Formats: sequence, structure tokens, C-alpha cells
Amino acid sequence: MARRRFFVEALEGDRAILTGRGAEHLRRVLRAEPGRVFEVTDGNSAFLAEIASLEKGRVMFHLLEPVEAVELPVKLILLASLIKFDRFEWMVEKATELGVSQIVPVEAARSERGLRLAAEKRLERWRRIAVESSQQARRLRAPEIQPVLSFKQAAAAGGGLRLLLNEERGCPPLIMKLQDSCKGWSGNSMVVMSGPEGGWTESERELADAAGWSPVSLGPHILRAETAAIAALAVASAWASALPPAARDAPGGYAGV
Repeated sequence: MARRRFFVEALEGDRAILTGRGAEHLRRVLRAEPGRVFEVTDGNSAFLAEIASLEKGRVMFHLLEPVEAVELPVKLILLASLIKFDRFEWMVEKATELGVSQIVPVEAARSERGLRLAAEKRLERWRRIAVESSQQARRLRAPEIQPVLSFKQAAAAGGGLRLLLNEERGCPPLIMKLQDSCKGWSGNSMVVMSGPEGGWTESERELADAAGWSPVSLGPHILRAETAAIAALAVASAWASALPPAARDAPGGYAGV
């Protein structure tokens, strides 16, 4: 059984301190005691660590030895159109497990009214979900959860390979687009934008096309918004993991949002 991993603020010498919710979860839910071994990471490296002491809201670890810390060789970013929050939270959890570096909520034309305002109040909750999912997946760090963007803002954000999930007939399959991109790969980031329930409007497709996004398909069937996002990320994550070293180290990248 894989050891649980916890995020700490810093590794200091042969010590690390876990505070807050993580410390209380370890102490009260897992009922950990001194001597038990877990993994800890500060976002840059990971270690096997033995609990030295526990008290309310604080756990002290003694670092034992480094462990392998693997992240995707490219920066994988999800621009996710707002959908019903139970499904959006599931999407955050699964996208995190698949290795995304950043998740940016997007208000699309067909996103339900009121979701944007409510989403701003849920950012901290989504960040907690991302942290918990990252620890479960034994990642080195949690993805950033950014504030909500309008579709126009999202379409204008640039850098790397930008892929618009599109259910229209005639769009090239995602896997073929990735294979073609690998031949001339010139960046270290990939951005996937997933649509809302009901899909994109024609004006959104035109705006994305004018901004240089590549429309891609996930096959002949109509998928739920959250299914499409996670299916695309799974394909992209597997593809990125198989990139040759020369392609991984190419210059370029995502300009940010």
C-alpha cells in the first residue's frame, strides 16, 4: 500500500513541520503516532519522514531519505468552462490526479447564469480539493486554481499548444493533433479548453479560431462536459509522458492568464 503524502511549507535540515488542516487530519483522523512513516514534500523535493512529535495543529517530522518525485515533463493547463459545481469539483479532483499544473475556470456563453459569482466564492474550496487530490496522487505540488476568466480573456491567453475541445464533425481527433504537434514541438506547455453544458456558441468558435486555438475532437459521441475534459487530459498526460527528452526541453511555454 502506498504511503500517504503531505505537503509542508519547508524542509529545514533533517526536519519538516506540518501545520493546519493536514496536521489535524493526520492526528485525529489517521490517529498517527510518533514513529509512523509518511512522505512529505515542499513542492520541490519529497522525502520519507518519520513522525517525531504531534500536538494540536502541528506535526514534527524527521526526514529519513529522499523519494522519487515525478511530475509531467510539460506544463498541462486546463481552462474549464463553468458547469454545475458538483461536477466541476469532480473535474478538479480528476484533473489534479492527471497532473495538471493549473486550472482556470471560464465563464462561457452557455454557462448557467450566476455560476461566475458563486464560483468566486468557491475558489478556496477548489484549492483545498486540489491539495487533497495532489496528496492522494503523491504529486510533488498542487495545481494552481486561478480566478474565473471570461471566454474572451481565456481565448486571448497564449503560449504553448492550445487545444479547444469541439464536438463539431470534421474536427481532427485529439490524438492525431498531438502526434502531428510532436514532430514540430516548440514549447513546454499545453492548454486544453473544455466547453460548458450545451457546447460552444458559433461566435466562441470563431473567436477561438481567430486567436489561434486548434479545435480537436474526442470521437463521434457527445460527452458530458466533465467527461470530455478528463478524457482529453488523460490522453494529453499520457502523450506528454512519452515525449522524447529533446522535445521536453524545448524553449517556449505558456504566457499565463
